[in-house]
Amino acid sequence: MIGSADGHYRDPEQHAASLAHAALVAGDPTGWFEQLYADAAAGETGVPWDRGRPNELLVQWASGQDGDGLMRAGDGARALVVGCGLGEDAEYIARLGYATTAFDIAPTAIAAASSRFPGSPVEYQVADLLAPPPWWSHAFALVVESTTLQALPDPPRAAALERLGDFVAPGGTLIVIARRREPGRADSGPPWPLTRAEIDSIATDGLQQVSTETIEATSVPARRWLAEFRRDDGE
Repeated sequence: MIGSADGHYRDPEQHAASLAHAALVAGDPTGWFEQLYADAAAGETGVPWDRGRPNELLVQWASGQDGDGLMRAGDGARALVVGCGLGEDAEYIARLGYATTAFDIAPTAIAAASSRFPGSPVEYQVADLLAPPPWWSHAFALVVESTTLQALPDPPRAAALERLGDFVAPGGTLIVIARRREPGRADSGPPWPLTRAEIDSIATDGLQQVSTETIEATSVPARRWLAEFRRDDGE
């Protein structure tokens, strides 16, 4: 394993927290993502949310859908994966038959995902959730947000929450997976778990909340939100 410049491999979660808090002090709450991925690419640390497989709750949700809830392989409906990181969720969604676009604010993350999955049908690109391309508005049959919001403090998290629903096409679905903030608990972050009120706030601009579950994830010692939203065909 390659170490850092001082010969030490940095604990991924501790290093992410250090970078995040330094970015907050500097007034750039999203600026730490690129540095984390760059340090990981240099072998100095790891990416704490990279588990080498798609999110287990995303797989659980998709496995429970019938033909009306999930487009099957070959249908070619468009999907968007928000904050895709190293690409495991995006590759999983593409295997379900979606024409998948995946984005991240960190150029090094996008380069790493493209390298990890050579020949992938996923369209990986650098983009900012807070200022996405305007042509993504109401453009995707499935939008997946898996543990990205919890990596953002507030601000700018409230603004990010408002952006999510705009990606969803008429008749489309949004899936949100995040750690749950327990009542009365303050978290120094990252991650900054989401409250139920924050999950509920996503249901705006014609987006309807279909379900919100609290699920015990096996991969991490924390309870998670698994929330589904849908836009009516006529929106």
